Amino acid sequence: MKLLLSRLLLIGMIALAAPLAFAIDRDEAAAAAAQATGGRVLAVEASSRNGDPVFLVRVLTPSGEVRIVVVDARTGALR
Repeated sequence: MKLLLSRLLLIGMIALAAPLAFAIDRDEAAAAAAQATGGRVLAVEASSRNGDPVFLVRVLTPSGEVRIVVVDARTGALR
């Protein structure tokens, strides 16, 4: 019984902590990258850098260059 309760408690803690990992969503990351570059978003991919969650946003700039913009998933800051 104690094992079952401890497992349920652990599952509950994980479920509550999961949404905190990403303070912004894909659309917000795409909007931040588009605004910063003035370009058109081609793709957004969730990833991690140095253990931190990030979004990799592929953008076509007005000059025709394809850039990868790294957006911190916790803060929305560009890296």
